[in-house]
Amino acid sequence: MAGPGWLTGLLAAVMLTVAAYNATRLAAALRWGRAAELDAEGVHVVMGVAMAGMLTPGLSFAPARLWQAIFAAAGAWFAWQFLRTRRGPANGTALGSRRCPHPLPHLIECAAMVLMLALPAATATVNMGVTTGALTGTAARFSPLTLLLALFMVGYVMWLANNLTALAPATAASAAAGTTATTTATTTATTAATAYLAPRCAACCKIAMGTTMGYMLIMML
Repeated sequence: MAGPGWLTGLLAAVMLTVAAYNATRLAAALRWGRAAELDAEGVHVVMGVAMAGMLTPGLSFAPARLWQAIFAAAGAWFAWQFLRTRRGPANGTALGSRRCPHPLPHLIECAAMVLMLALPAATATVNMGVTTGALTGTAARFSPLTLLLALFMVGYVMWLANNLTALAPATAASAAAGTTATTTATTTATTAATAYLAPRCAACCKIAMGTTMGYMLIMML
């Protein structure tokens, strides 16, 4: 991945931090019985590790074809979930409290990962002298798609940032409402036990992931 060494190293560290946080978040959600986007955050664990290896080759430990297969399978999963949201309620609650209610952005992220992993393979082939001149043709062929994906990531990050202040821990609001009556307190206890875990932290991780992915796509243009 081309770019200033200090910046790619910093972004690689951020991606590893995001991956570690999501792994911890998954374990905590399962342990405490809290609601979380298990599918999206599970993919982000793998995606963070893969992106760190793409930014800093020294951190790469798996072949590109393996990563491509993983993200192609994840993309198929999110495509199926997206079709389910089109059939069910508009807010995606039909998927359950432990599925991502907005699978389309994650589907596009998986598609972007497959593309980014494919383009460096073409670059390596050219550098070995196997297909002289193929790099320009490959880059030109995928540049419109790469640009479109980069623009989507910018828009997705802006949307997440715009909604960040609207997110609040559900447990606090539920606890305040639960002091009026015994029945309400019982309902509050149930809601708190299944409340979404740290929504703002989850959104910040998505912002970091989208920003880094947008940068990587732009650097490939």
